[in-house]
Amino acid sequence: MLTPLTEHTLLLFWLQLLLLLAVARGLGALATRVRQPAVVGELGAGLLVGPTLLGRILPDQAAWLFPGTEIDSAPILTVAWIGIVLLLVVTGFETDLGLLRRLARQSAAVSVGSLVVPLAFGFGLGWVIPAAFHGEQGSQLGFALFLAVALSVSALPVVAKILADMRLLRRNVGQIVLAAGMANDLVGWILLGVVAGVVSHGGVDLVSLGTTIALVLAFVVASLTVGQRATDSVLRTARASGGYSGVLTVTILIALAMGVVTQVIGVEAVLGAFVAGIVLGRSRYQRLDVRETIESMTNAIFAPVFFATAGLYVDLGAVVTAEALPWAIAVIAVAAISKLVGSAAGARLSGLSRMEGLAAGVGLNARGALEIVVAIIGLRLGVLNPTSYTAVVVMAIATSLLAPPLLRIVLRRIVAAPEEAERMEREEFLGRSVIARVDNALVPTRGGLNSLMAAHVLDLALRDEARVTVLTIDQKGRAPLDPQIGRSVLPVLRNREADLRTTEAEDIGAAVLREGDLGYGMVAVGLTEPYTGADTLSPALSGLLSRTTIPLLLVRRGGGDWDAEALVEHRFRHLIVPITGTTAGHAAEELGYALAARCGAEVDAVHVVLQDEDNPGAVPKAQPAIRSQAARTREVARRFRQHTSVLVRVGQTAYGELVATADGRGADLIVLATQLRAHGDAPFLGHGVEYILSRATQTVAVIVFPATRTVDATEDRDPRS
Repeated sequence: MLTPLTEHTLLLFWLQLLLLLAVARGLGALATRVRQPAVVGELGAGLLVGPTLLGRILPDQAAWLFPGTEIDSAPILTVAWIGIVLLLVVTGFETDLGLLRRLARQSAAVSVGSLVVPLAFGFGLGWVIPAAFHGEQGSQLGFALFLAVALSVSALPVVAKILADMRLLRRNVGQIVLAAGMANDLVGWILLGVVAGVVSHGGVDLVSLGTTIALVLAFVVASLTVGQRATDSVLRTARASGGYSGVLTVTILIALAMGVVTQVIGVEAVLGAFVAGIVLGRSRYQRLDVRETIESMTNAIFAPVFFATAGLYVDLGAVVTAEALPWAIAVIAVAAISKLVGSAAGARLSGLSRMEGLAAGVGLNARGALEIVVAIIGLRLGVLNPTSYTAVVVMAIATSLLAPPLLRIVLRRIVAAPEEAERMEREEFLGRSVIARVDNALVPTRGGLNSLMAAHVLDLALRDEARVTVLTIDQKGRAPLDPQIGRSVLPVLRNREADLRTTEAEDIGAAVLREGDLGYGMVAVGLTEPYTGADTLSPALSGLLSRTTIPLLLVRRGGGDWDAEALVEHRFRHLIVPITGTTAGHAAEELGYALAARCGAEVDAVHVVLQDEDNPGAVPKAQPAIRSQAARTREVARRFRQHTSVLVRVGQTAYGELVATADGRGADLIVLATQLRAHGDAPFLGHGVEYILSRATQTVAVIVFPATRTVDATEDRDPRS
């Protein structure tokens, strides 16, 4: 029979939670005001209300508030452990495995140096530290192994925050430091799990050790492969059926389940939470608002309580003794110097400059949050005692305090090379691009050639790492489609990672919308043929255009014999893009230059000046505007590493001139963009876009922004254009 908590225990829990959260958040805010990580102030909360200060000033009151018995401590420690798990989930969210792959050589060298040297020095220091610093369950070997891991860990959140504050995340050195920090965390948590298994078994049992390592590696590999696909499937189902609350519930359940698995293996649940964060963060079906909720909840409530609770175990007076103080100083010195030397040596061996190596060493020296987690685990396992625990926590605080100002000083002395500056400028521009931001796109098809062409255009426009889902829909009451229709689109997508999905629905447009709402950035749709205006759209496409909340890429193929085999090797040779000066028009330019970059095509950017109907012989007075917009479009082309010819045409209608120019220049693709607007009950693409779709012989690609998107809607407002 369960024994309920007493009124006194519950009162203590609520008082402890109130006090720790209030003091931790207050001191955390104070720390950020003096440009220190909030974790420094949050740890200070535990020092203030724990044995370091309150326990000395008001010992009776401190003993009543924090009695230390298992029953009275269990509720607040439960909240703290939830904080640990969520903190590692959030850290996993920020871990970019692609970044590790892109910077493999430099990050590997820095990672190896920053891990191996502290591991060696930490093990040596742990071997010679007196047994008085060992926990009840800690042998000399177990203590040395644990201290080695403790000295090798870096605090990725602290490093990332410093780099973000200084706008250096995309600098080469910033990416290398971040990648090395990610590798440190990943390897460090695996090592921690292994060491925890060794300590739990009371020594080095080679069979148990080998089993633990094998199980940990199998867990990580399975999580990032089969587990990733399973996570995607579960999140997709939750997003389709439960929306925000469903995805939030599933996210927490997956984190807890993976924590349970690692705990069963014999290592800490935090390793499972960290890997869960990586898997959940990589899922294309994860909702951004769910991630933000978990991060906000963790940073605002659970993490501060955890750090404050960690400080409750710290008694600085325990290390201010003749015996303990020298060893505490040794822990701090060995941790800082070994990490700095190892990181700098690895950086230099990989070809980085001396200052870049120094920046890597200083940045990775910040232990911060994760070191506290390591120390808590060591104390719980009994490998550390309060004195050695305090020494490790003081080391974490000291390195976290020193890293930000030192890193700021070093990074200011590193000047970006011209090619690096150009890369950062281009990445910043592409980060605002409609096309470059799409990492998950949808292609609905019922076997039409236009949907094949839409898939082809989409494939050429997207980044290599973007994923595409091909959706085939059987309409209820009609004969089912050939199961191979969806598969026939795959060759057009070349070697891109693609999924096939099949569903049945009465309303095809509604089915596409339901799928599109699962996190896709764009839907590529083939246009209904023949097209002479909005009234010739199929009911499915008309409904899709009317109700979409994400951009559509609407494609109508030009003349010629098209099939999947022909499209695999097809490349556009000559593109026409209008210069309109509108936000939607800018998106069309970006799409055009992205396509040209992949095809090696020539691009004509056409600026049409409308002729005065009352005075057709007059020269239009628009030279300043033309020069300004021409300069801008050339700059956009340069950011995509393309050259463009800017053509100025004078005519009675803008889109009539565009079609004439496309015919005269031998173009095979016209790229447009528009924002939907209502025209009675039917969707309206704009007079100019409808004119080109119905008259041009070339392939036409139109980015269609939904009416709910904030896009400049001035384009096409004049019927003559």
